[in-house]
Amino acid sequence: MGSVAAALGLSSPLFTNAHLSSPNNSTSLSVEDANDLAMAKPSSSAVGLPNYKWRLLIAYDGTRYAGWQFQVSPPTIQCILEKALVQITKLEREHLLFVGASRTDTGVHAWGQVAHFITPFNYDSLDSIHAALNGLLPSDIRVREISAATPEFHARFSVKSKVYCYKIYNDSIMDPFQRHYAYHSTYKLNATAMREAAKLFIGKHDFSAFVNASRNDRVRDPVKTIFRFDVIEMGPLIQLEVEGSGFLYRQVRNMVALLIQIGKEAIPTDIVTKILATRDRRELAKYALPAPPHGLCLVSVKYNDEHLRLPSECPTTSLGRYHTISKCKLPFY
Repeated sequence: MGSVAAALGLSSPLFTNAHLSSPNNSTSLSVEDANDLAMAKPSSSAVGLPNYKWRLLIAYDGTRYAGWQFQVSPPTIQCILEKALVQITKLEREHLLFVGASRTDTGVHAWGQVAHFITPFNYDSLDSIHAALNGLLPSDIRVREISAATPEFHARFSVKSKVYCYKIYNDSIMDPFQRHYAYHSTYKLNATAMREAAKLFIGKHDFSAFVNASRNDRVRDPVKTIFRFDVIEMGPLIQLEVEGSGFLYRQVRNMVALLIQIGKEAIPTDIVTKILATRDRRELAKYALPAPPHGLCLVSVKYNDEHLRLPSECPTTSLGRYHTISKCKLPFY
């Protein structure tokens, strides 16, 4: 462990997360959420030992992966990240307690996914483990940032809001460079009508009509708050950006699908209010199927400032490092 510790910047304890706190609100948790909540507490073997919590900011192209949630085959983002962390830290998966902020679905991308993990040791510097992680990860998954986190921080349960973006390429011919990241609509969409309809989602609503039954039968509170829902035109690209307190399984893709039908002028804008009022997923199915996953991206996860504060005497946040050379190594001609 000594050589590994030196290489990865391990040090003696500087700050201690001896008691890893749980969220205050644990109502309406799914089985998986309850497991994550239990995992957030140190095991009996770790009682009395220091624990250190680390926050990751992650970007990935979800094209090749079966979503975020851990499974070995077909591979998921969480599985690939955990394998790299296990190799670097020499800890077992159950000791890392790795948790992500959002369980993105198969084919969905992320620019601002957040996760945390636990170690029984501290780091003098995070630059080395940051470089090691990205060195082991495939090129379509990148850790953008690593920082120390307080015991109170939890990647999922501390979330204040999430921002998702859905891209639609609205032209007769698809841009081949957008094919993995935008849905192609050959129907000319009325962005003004879509914008008016999107405003009807804003506020606190029961979104039961916009949730799909999930494979793991998650039990979720269907009441969510949408803070904003913007429809932005950039030439042939229409970008739908939504920020909310949380989202149900496939809720964003279902909302987008309805807006696309409204953009085609196949249905009126006020259909949004009517479908919300039914609280019945079968009502939405009469008008739209979920939009394809590849147009969706998790842009950012927001937290309160107190959850993002750094512990005292912790290592500096790693944003990645540039390589430098002291002199030109090419011969002059």
